[in-house]
Amino acid sequence: MLSGMSVSRLLFLVCIALAIVLPIRYWVVEPIYIATPSMEPRLPVGGHVWMDKVTLRLRSPRKGEIIVFRSPVGDAHELVKRVIAVPGDTVELREKSLYLNDQPVYESYVKHTRKDEKLLGDDVGPLKGPEGALFVLGDNRDESKDCSVWAAPETGEPVRFLPTKNVRGLVRGFY
Repeated sequence: MLSGMSVSRLLFLVCIALAIVLPIRYWVVEPIYIATPSMEPRLPVGGHVWMDKVTLRLRSPRKGEIIVFRSPVGDAHELVKRVIAVPGDTVELREKSLYLNDQPVYESYVKHTRKDEKLLGDDVGPLKGPEGALFVLGDNRDESKDCSVWAAPETGEPVRFLPTKNVRGLVRGFY
């Protein structure tokens, strides 16, 4: 059994630990669990990564970076996707192939699980990225809910760009 002095010391140490950990998690870094196959093979289901919350306070997301964001189509959860185009870029998907500013893009990280199927999102654009918005896609293109297939829940109209205000941070190393 703990003595009165031991309980108060334990409570003090717990308070100190919380005073350090909670602000770090809120403002600096947060653990993220990968729940869907949309970013496979780079980020497998069940994997864990860190979300860096500091870097994007200092600069905008860049093409090729993997970000964490709030869904723009009414889902109450956060998503993890790769930035494909930034404001001013013209993006197009033609038969599952990416074109950026009218140039084909080789994407070594992309996976297609249904190569021979014609899917919604296989052909999109060309679309010019507006200010304050990003075009994001999952690496596992045939299994990803992203800019290629998003639709507004109220109207069913396509939602082709992610507002940058929805971005929460950058994905960093595995743990």
